[in-house]
Amino acid sequence: MNTWKLGIAPINWSNDDLRDLGGDTPLDRCLSEMAAAGYQGTELGHKFPTEAAALEAVLKRHRLALASCWHSTFFVAEHDPRKQLEALDRRLELLAAVGTTVINLAECSGTVHGDRQKPLSARPRFSDLDFRHLADGLQAAGERCLRRGIRPAYHHHLGTGVQDEAEIERLLELTDPALLSLCYDTGHLAAAGVDPLAFASRHESRIAHVHCKDVRPAILAEVKERNLSFLEAVLRGLFTVPGDGMIEFGPIIALLEERSYDGWLIVEAEQDPRVADPLRYALAARNYLLGVAEHCDNT
Repeated sequence: MNTWKLGIAPINWSNDDLRDLGGDTPLDRCLSEMAAAGYQGTELGHKFPTEAAALEAVLKRHRLALASCWHSTFFVAEHDPRKQLEALDRRLELLAAVGTTVINLAECSGTVHGDRQKPLSARPRFSDLDFRHLADGLQAAGERCLRRGIRPAYHHHLGTGVQDEAEIERLLELTDPALLSLCYDTGHLAAAGVDPLAFASRHESRIAHVHCKDVRPAILAEVKERNLSFLEAVLRGLFTVPGDGMIEFGPIIALLEERSYDGWLIVEAEQDPRVADPLRYALAARNYLLGVAEHCDNT
């Protein structure tokens, strides 16, 4: 029997990095469709209220929990962490007020994932010193998070300095597991050439949050061959929901259940909502994941 909770990201309806995608979709429609599709929670998006009482009210209206949110850090670019930690404190205050227990931290110094004109090959490559600065900053951030009762989870991401397997491994090696957990993103791993199942098998004890994202292999090949940007890859349909791409989720779900993972699985698949109807894909993803879980329970 599964112990995890199932949520879905608002980026499937309205993109945070390319705001033309779903820009005219009202937040209430997004949240009502999440609830109608049977999801229990979501993550913070740019259309959400930024004041705690208003945020709590809109979530309560749709009977959704706030599972987590993205938070950009710049510890490599700014070696003095005080500004970064102050910004984090403000975000933690909001999350704590609505009962959120995980935050996804992502180092965005030099990132190209928000620039449609810059190919993924132009992403930053962190030096050993950069990684040490990053590890120190993230551990200080982790202490702040934990004091608020919020678990810090690092989100590896295409187009950043922590994208490839060796980079993720380096960061995990340099940080205390008690201070920094992992936001395990199947799609970003697969698109970076990392085996998601093998990676989870090695690091399951650090997984605090899961993004269930699938990858279309033909688009991935095109992205690599044509040296495209991250946003161009999104527009061409690189990502999709679980069950619609190249990733085998059955063994991944089985591993998480075997280890009694009790956090969130968040369906995340930024696509053009004019091409990929968010509600239809949300329903398909939920049915697929619950079917996979049922099969795991019966074997």
